[in-house]
Amino acid sequence: MMDASQEYHQIMLAPEDHKKVSFITSSGTLCYVAIPFRLKNAGATYQRLVDKIFRPQIGRNVEVYVDISDLEETFAVLRKYRLKLNPAKCAFGEQGGRFLGFMVTQRDIESNPFKIKAILDMKAPTCVNEIQRLTVRIVALSRFISKSAEKSLSFFQNIKEGKNLRVGRLLPMRL
Repeated sequence: MMDASQEYHQIMLAPEDHKKVSFITSSGTLCYVAIPFRLKNAGATYQRLVDKIFRPQIGRNVEVYVDISDLEETFAVLRKYRLKLNPAKCAFGEQGGRFLGFMVTQRDIESNPFKIKAILDMKAPTCVNEIQRLTVRIVALSRFISKSAEKSLSFFQNIKEGKNLRVGRLLPMRL
């Protein structure tokens, strides 16, 4: 597993776009020369870059299993485009581990048991804010819950109504 260092800040802006990301300080107007984190499309731009530069390797060797010669090729691409990795977040020869909030194994991507436990340990929500906290946690796990939208519908209806709730008013959801 590898994780980039300073992801967006490694993508240089075209000189004509510098003025689009300028800001005023007591020292005058300053401009970013690389994509700042606050830009709305920074994540999508970074993802397109990674998809583009690793296209020949994705599905072949940029996934869970990587051979040493594949690593050499991957590092060559990173050097070519001057992208840096965060060594503290890279691990080699791992059978699996936690990555971006998920459990990554040789077989699959699985839900993080700590996230499931956090939901199971919650008290029954009694107000809109507590329902919102619950739905945020459920949405984070939705890819692992069959028919998640259907099962969560009662929560969203209660949020929409915006009323404080009596304990037990919510329909139960089975994870």
